Amino acid sequence: MESVIIIVFVMGYLAITLEHNLKLDKLIPALIMMAVCWALVALGVDNFSNWFDSANHGLVEGFASFTHDDKLHMVEETLLHHLGKTAEILVFLLGAMTIVEIIDYFDGFSTIKGYVNFKSKKKLLWMFAILAFVLSAIIDNLTATIVLISILQKIVKKREDRIWFAGLTIIAANAGGAFSPIGDVTTTMLWIGDKVSTGMLFTYLFIPSLLCMVVPTFIATFLEAFKGEIDFEENEVEKPKSIHSARMLYLGLGAILFVPVFKTVTHLPPYVGMMLSLAVVATFAEIYSNSKFSISTVEGDQAEEHTAGAHHSPVHHSLSKIEMPSILFFLGILMAVAALESLGILFNFADSLKQGIPLIGTELDGTVVSDLVVILLGIGSAVIDNVPLVAASLGMFSESLDNPLWHFIAFSAGTGGSMLIIGSAAGVVAMGMEKIDFFWYIKKISWLALIGFLVGSAAFVVIRMFV
Repeated sequence: MESVIIIVFVMGYLAITLEHNLKLDKLIPALIMMAVCWALVALGVDNFSNWFDSANHGLVEGFASFTHDDKLHMVEETLLHHLGKTAEILVFLLGAMTIVEIIDYFDGFSTIKGYVNFKSKKKLLWMFAILAFVLSAIIDNLTATIVLISILQKIVKKREDRIWFAGLTIIAANAGGAFSPIGDVTTTMLWIGDKVSTGMLFTYLFIPSLLCMVVPTFIATFLEAFKGEIDFEENEVEKPKSIHSARMLYLGLGAILFVPVFKTVTHLPPYVGMMLSLAVVATFAEIYSNSKFSISTVEGDQAEEHTAGAHHSPVHHSLSKIEMPSILFFLGILMAVAALESLGILFNFADSLKQGIPLIGTELDGTVVSDLVVILLGIGSAVIDNVPLVAASLGMFSESLDNPLWHFIAFSAGTGGSMLIIGSAAGVVAMGMEKIDFFWYIKKISWLALIGFLVGSAAFVVIRMFV
């Protein structure tokens, strides 16, 4: 039965990676894979000799001798545990995405656009690389990429020039997302899963991430594509559509930055702080938009007025623009990986990796860590979505909070995806917005991303010696 579950997972994963060829949204195979895997687990529970207790990070002793009812009860408890952990991530993402959409409702990101008053391609490259690095650490790499490419489309008119900027923006955004607990969904997973803390994540990964952005950007300044000036008129840069644009930008970004502080002070899960931040931002959004809002039942003209007010509410508008397919995809893929973890498949796979691959790491807290395994995971994230890779690593390793292994995994999974345009959410969205060719990216950008990844990895190994 375990073999059948693995086959279902592999087939589902192939369908996800080939979504453009199959013309099938990746959320569909992800949800099918999740449901079928757990159905097979429930139906074949008597055939399993191992069961992994995720709460205690170890195999359940004597699981094979449990009665059928006891095994089913264990399955239900485990399913509920994983659903709870997955829901924490999804609710957190929903809050962050809504805040970003509220900022965009007030055209807050146009404030950034107003600072571009020069034509040098090199200056523009550095500006967007630094913005991508900083913004992705605050509002996540996917959103930062969407925002910056939208701004690029207003500033750089020639698509041939723009796709070069977009390529370097992907590298910078993924690098910036790696050192922030809210910068990349995989780093968020490790943070919410109590594998990394905000302070140590910054300590271990800020310099490697910075080098991962700076080195490729510096090399790119010598390329022909970034010589000369761009063609644009200063009056082409649009002015903000709302008088509250800058205010909502700073309020929204500040509210998101407040979340790690809230978690540190209260020790509550991050999604609680994100919901508080969303409530504060939404309150000011409603005040600034002068929406008519009422929770009471109204009739006649009042009902029409209420409906119109609700329709134009920035909160309602922002919620309607959230990328729900991505949320459902994360639900499907995380819960499918949880099924493999629960059977102890990932736990045993981790042992096989540790024994089968030459160990070149250092001994940390009594555990021998293979840097090669983590680097391979980073390279693999360029081919396979990094969400299931990190989800798998959570089941493969049982190291404690802030063990350097988790920080290296955060860096590798976050930045390794830049090596292929389909390897990260930022790359996929840039590919869609600018119709960037897969093979053009391999030829022009992938080697820069690889250099950044290797330089950053080397920097991490050095920093680890002194922390």
